[in-house]
Amino acid sequence: MEDSNMTKVTEFILLGFSNFQELQFLLFSVILLTYIICVTCNIAIIVLVKTDNSLHTPMYFFISNFAILEVMFVSVAIPKLLTSLISSDKKISFSSCFLQLYVFHALGATECCLLAVMAFDRDLAINNPLRYSALMTNEFCIGLSLFPWIVGFTVASIPTIITARLEFCGHNVLNHFLCDMAPLQNLACSNPYFSNMAESTAAVFIVIFPFFIIMGFYIHIIITISRITSTEGKHKAFSTCSSHLLVSSLFYSSVIVVYIRPKGSKYDKYLALIYTVIIPVMNPFIYTLRNKDVRKALKSMRQLFNMNLE
Repeated sequence: MEDSNMTKVTEFILLGFSNFQELQFLLFSVILLTYIICVTCNIAIIVLVKTDNSLHTPMYFFISNFAILEVMFVSVAIPKLLTSLISSDKKISFSSCFLQLYVFHALGATECCLLAVMAFDRDLAINNPLRYSALMTNEFCIGLSLFPWIVGFTVASIPTIITARLEFCGHNVLNHFLCDMAPLQNLACSNPYFSNMAESTAAVFIVIFPFFIIMGFYIHIIITISRITSTEGKHKAFSTCSSHLLVSSLFYSSVIVVYIRPKGSKYDKYLALIYTVIIPVMNPFIYTLRNKDVRKALKSMRQLFNMNLE
């Protein structure tokens, strides 16, 4: 007779933060608030860039693309996390789990590549200011913005498909708040070697490679800025890319720790909380509070709004 432990898994249980029972409502309230702030602020950036003519530049075009990506990225994981915090039902079906895994990884990969594209834009603006407008045409910008989406969703499909083909039998409890690669690999009854290899290879292409590209662009930018004689010129040049550098540093500092190690650990869900909740809610403020053009556009919009009220 077939062993009951070899029963095919049709659903998974996401433990999330169930070990903090007394903090469930507090966590729900804080995460819900950050989610609302993140979505609202990113939508505000998208609308602002779309409506203000002074922000119709390649840099703000990419920032608005990044804002769209951030809204989608947080919406893949956070609603399910919020549901599990206030509900006893922590189940997710097999197909829904792998759909979440794919979309989450695809959007994360897209973000890695988009940050590299944005670094290229800043490098071109600082090192080739006279040719910048001629080179960064509307068609070229659209092509550059589509490239990360194509790469991200293509590369993420490979480890997802390989992992979905693993045998899952009996054990179905994931010590995470979302369906992620390492927890699923650890549950598999069959050997996850090829899944681990596919994940590590994908991580090199969509995490490490873009990271080194960004580093290369910023080394080039720093060398160029160091040759500027005036302090005001140096400050003006660096101010155009400081927000992007800070956003990239925050994102990569947590992502690299999690996804370069195929096995994962019990702390991965806490690190994942950083780049799915905390960092996304910080990004709109980094791009607005540190950006003179955006602050000016916000001020103009506020004045226009007040005039309409009067």
